[in-house]
Amino acid sequence: MNHDEIVSGLILELRRGTLILLVLSQLKEPMYGYNLVKKLQDNGIPIEANTLYPLMRRLESQGLLKSEWETSEAKPRKYYKITDDGLIVLEKVVNHWNNFSQNVNRLLEDNNEK
Repeated sequence: MNHDEIVSGLILELRRGTLILLVLSQLKEPMYGYNLVKKLQDNGIPIEANTLYPLMRRLESQGLLKSEWETSEAKPRKYYKITDDGLIVLEKVVNHWNNFSQNVNRLLEDNNEK
């Protein structure tokens, strides 16, 4: 296995959990999938729709998101929004993320100084 394949695999593993955190954090207000894809991409987080929609369906089946069809416009859209349970989970994961990333960054910086 070459270095590029190893790096790609590691980046994919890092992205998986991070995307869940980001999706939950962005859905405090109802948003449809394409809007969320665009918002993430505009902020330097590329994600494909065929990755996002299964992720949102899984989060919905876990009770962390809810969806609702908006049919008042010409093109019906499915809007997603975080649930109360999702907010609790998000808060706990964000707290963990902040502590964990702070510790990781400190270790990486300490290692670079040597």
